[in-house]
Amino acid sequence: MAETLPYGAWRSPITSDLIVGEAIGLGEILVNGPDIYWIESRPSEAGRNVIVRALPGGGTEDVTQKPFSVRSRVHEYGGGSALLHDGVFYFTNYADQRLYRQQPGGAAAPITPAGDQQTPGTRRRYADAVYDATRRRWIGVREEHSDGGRVDNALVAVEPATPGPGRILAEGHDFFASATLSPDGSRLAWLSWDHPNMPWVSTQLWVATIVEDGGLATPVLVAGGDNESIFQPEWSPDGLLHFISDRSGWWNLYRCDPGSDTARALCPRATEFGAPQWVFGQSTYAFLSADQIVCTYDEDGGGKLARLDLANGALAPLALPYTSFGGIRIAGNRVVCRAGSPTGPGAIVAVDPETTAVEVLRISAPAANDDKLRRYFSVPRLLEFPTENGLTAFAHYYPPYNPDFAAPADERPPLVVKCHGGPTASASTTLSLGIQYWTSRGIAVLDVDYGGSTGYGRAYRERLKGQWGVVDVDDCVNATRYAIAEGLADAERVVITGGSAGGYTVLAALAQRDVFRGGASYYGVSDIAALARDTHKFESRYLDWLIGPYPEREDLYRERSPLTHAAGLRRPVIFFQGADDKVVPPNQTELMVDALQRQGIPVGYLLFEGEAHGFRRAENIKRALDAELYFYASLIFRCRLSY
Repeated sequence: MAETLPYGAWRSPITSDLIVGEAIGLGEILVNGPDIYWIESRPSEAGRNVIVRALPGGGTEDVTQKPFSVRSRVHEYGGGSALLHDGVFYFTNYADQRLYRQQPGGAAAPITPAGDQQTPGTRRRYADAVYDATRRRWIGVREEHSDGGRVDNALVAVEPATPGPGRILAEGHDFFASATLSPDGSRLAWLSWDHPNMPWVSTQLWVATIVEDGGLATPVLVAGGDNESIFQPEWSPDGLLHFISDRSGWWNLYRCDPGSDTARALCPRATEFGAPQWVFGQSTYAFLSADQIVCTYDEDGGGKLARLDLANGALAPLALPYTSFGGIRIAGNRVVCRAGSPTGPGAIVAVDPETTAVEVLRISAPAANDDKLRRYFSVPRLLEFPTENGLTAFAHYYPPYNPDFAAPADERPPLVVKCHGGPTASASTTLSLGIQYWTSRGIAVLDVDYGGSTGYGRAYRERLKGQWGVVDVDDCVNATRYAIAEGLADAERVVITGGSAGGYTVLAALAQRDVFRGGASYYGVSDIAALARDTHKFESRYLDWLIGPYPEREDLYRERSPLTHAAGLRRPVIFFQGADDKVVPPNQTELMVDALQRQGIPVGYLLFEGEAHGFRRAENIKRALDAELYFYASLIFRCRLSY
C-alpha cells in the first residue's frame, strides 16, 4: 500500500547520481554502407565528444581516442563536426578547432594549420562538410575570427593531400550551411543567409556547376528569400535536388523537377518536416531509393517516422514505439536515427522500414531502461490553453507520480514550469530523467511551448516577432494559471525554470509578474541591451527580430530587460552560469545577482569553471540539479526532503 506523504516529500530512486552516472549525449550519426557510427558526449569525461562505432553482433568501440574531442565551435553551437567517406574520418577537434583526418586503424593527423601557422591574429573553425570524391577534398563551412572581433564565414574546400586553411568556393554572405554534391559530382548546392535573419526566418538555396579547376561557376538562386526558410537540401540518387521550405507556412518537402523553374511540393501538409537550424548536420529525411524517402514530421505534439512515395505523395507512418526522431540516415537497407518516447530515453536505433523491426544500438541513459525504474515514470499529456489575443498555446503537463506514495486528498502539488531555450526551440516528449527527478518526488512539471516555439508552423513561430519578453512570458503565465484552475497545481508553490533564452523568460516573468514564487535561471539573459552589444556573430542580430533594431529601439531593450525591473523583484532566484560562456557571458548573470543581493532577496549563484553555454560535466550537472531542488524545498515548497 502506498504511504501517504505530502507532495515534494516522496522518496525517489531517481537521484542526481543516477542521472549523471552513465548518461551520455547522442549527436550526429555517420554511415558507411551498412556500418553505423555516431558522436556521443560523455559527462563522465568532462563532456568529451567521441566518434563511436556499432560493432556487428552488438557492442561498440571508440574510433577517436583521448585527448581528441569531436566538436566544432562554428556559430558557437557547432554541429556538423565529422564527415565519413570510404572509412576515412574528417573531424574538428574542440581544443584547437583544426580539421583532422583519420584513416581506418590509424592515428588522426591535422589537415589545417595550427594557430601559430595561420595568418597572425586569425583563428579558423570548420563544420558541416560533404566529401568531393571526384576531386578528393573536404567541402564545408569555415568561420574565420580576426583580431578586433571581425568574423567571416565562407564555403571552402580543403585538400588533405596539400593541407592548408582551405580554398574559398563561395563567400559574400554572412552565413553558409548544408553543402551537398550531386551524385555525379558536377554540381554543388548550399544554403546562405544574411543579418539580421536567422536560418528559420530567411535563407537562400543556391546551386552552382563545379568548373574544371575545382571552383564554382556563377551560382543560381533556386529557392528562398525574404520570409522563406529552407532546410536540408539533398540530391536524390537520380540527381534531382530536394529541400524543405516553409513557403506554405509549414516546413514541407519540395523537389526541383527537370525543365521546371519552380519546385513542386511532394506532400503538402499542415505539419512540420523541418527544424530550426541551431546546429549544423541536422537531418529529418533521407532517400531509401530514387522513388522513396523516409522522413520525420511533427503532429499532435509528437513526432512520427514515415515512408513517402515520391510518385504519388502517399505518406505511410511506421508503427514504432517512439514520439521523437532526428538525425535520419540510411545504412544499407535500414533507417538509422535518434529516437525517444515519453517512457524511453533518447537512443540510436536501426529500423527495418519493411518490417518495422528495431535494433537499439545505444541508449543515452542506460539506467532508464530498467523495468524497476520505469515504474516511477510520469507520462505527459498535451495541454492546449487560452492565451492573449484570443489565441491558444501548448504545454506538456507531467503529473507527480510515484507508486510508493500518495499525497493527502486535499493537497495540490508544487509545480515547476519549464521554459525551453532558443527561444525558437520546443519542448521534447522524449523521456528526461531530469523531469522525472521532480515528478517522482511529488512535484508536477509543466513544459511550455510558448508562442515562438517550433513544431506548430511559421505563424506560431512568428508570434514572437518583436514580442520576446511579452508573448513568451504571457504564455508561461497563462499555462500556469490554466494548470492551477484545473486543479493540477498549488498556486502558492509554483516556480519557473529555464536556460539561455528560457532563462531570460524566467527572469522577465519573475521581475514583471506575480504568479511565480521563485525560479532558477541557467545562463539566462538579464540585460538584453548588453547582449546586443556583446555576443557572438550568429545571434548578434537575432534581437533585431525578437525585439527591434539596436540602438534605435533602446527604449524597448530597457523596458524588457529583467535588470531594469530588478527593484520590483521580490521572489527568490537561483542562478547557474558557465565561466566560459560566450553566448551569454557571466557578467549578464552577475549583474542580476548583485541587484538582488542589494535588496536582500534570497539568491543563489553557482559559477562553473570550464563550462560554456550548457553544462557538460557530470559533477556540475549533478550539483546544479540538487541545488535547484534544495533551493525550492527550503524557500518555496515548504516541504521536508526524504530519502
